[in-house]
Amino acid sequence: MFESLLLVLLIGAIAWAGASMGLASLFGVVLPYAAVVVFIAGLAWRMMYWAKSPVPFAIPTTGGQEESLDFIKQDKLDCPSTKWGVFWRMVLEVLLFRSLFRNTYAEVRENDPISKGPRSIYYSSKWLWCFSLLFHYCFLLVFIRHFRFFMDPVPSCITFVESIDGIMQIGSPRFFMTGGILLAAILFLLGRRIFNQRLRYISLVNDYFPLWLILGVVVSGICLRYFDKTEIAQVKIFIMGLTHFAPVSAEHLNAMFIVHLTLVCTLLLYFPFSKLVHMPGIFFSPTRNLPNNTRRVRHVNPWNPPKQFFTYAEYEDAYRDAMADAGLPLEKQPEKAAE
Repeated sequence: MFESLLLVLLIGAIAWAGASMGLASLFGVVLPYAAVVVFIAGLAWRMMYWAKSPVPFAIPTTGGQEESLDFIKQDKLDCPSTKWGVFWRMVLEVLLFRSLFRNTYAEVRENDPISKGPRSIYYSSKWLWCFSLLFHYCFLLVFIRHFRFFMDPVPSCITFVESIDGIMQIGSPRFFMTGGILLAAILFLLGRRIFNQRLRYISLVNDYFPLWLILGVVVSGICLRYFDKTEIAQVKIFIMGLTHFAPVSAEHLNAMFIVHLTLVCTLLLYFPFSKLVHMPGIFFSPTRNLPNNTRRVRHVNPWNPPKQFFTYAEYEDAYRDAMADAGLPLEKQPEKAAE
């Protein structure tokens, strides 16, 4: 847990020191280009690897009644048997995290008054679903808002998103709700791993590192907007230069912006090789993208090599005489015996 936190702090400290020692162009120009190349190439490699991976068994996840007799009602969303059913299940899974909504929490009560002893208790756990949904959608809106730095003029749709996001104007500059909600959501997800004893027991460094890294990105972005403010016009000129492959010097930008940019680039470098790649990975998961129709459609294992089958008729033709001598029943008698 603390190793990943120290690693994120070390990355931020190196970026701050590099900006102070005149290495802003290294962290502001070279690193972003390298991060984007690694991100695109790594993501493409992962998706090609998944696309080429064989599916030896039909293993769709089922959460309800499958298609059966006509008088038994099928759960077409949780146990689809058609491609359209799979499509709508994927839509609900991607947009609303349907499987996480059904998540339950289990604990053992040692002195339960009903069983007079230890008893397993299961109950609904909607907080994880709620904060996960808030985290992903707020992160998406923040990502969309940042497109104003990459486009000139800024599209009206992005301006509309900004106006809705900052409709509850508090102070100056305007307070964006997604930034505050995103910070609260990431703190909940991180606190859940730290303070839940069972979850902390199975968590590894690669579980904590992306959470601390995203927290660093969010906190540094909030500091840039409300505390250690930077010149927005200079930032846009710098970003537009990167976008048009005509980079300008980053020496005039403050150190906090270099830290923020370095953390974002680290996230891009880490993304294709981490658990965060579940974003495109869900579309390649056989537990989600396969219909539950194994009773009607035979699933062919692509790992099985083609085989030359030997039918019983061919077997009898090859060993008819020996089978007749052994007294075995035959569908067709030997020619000599027939004569």
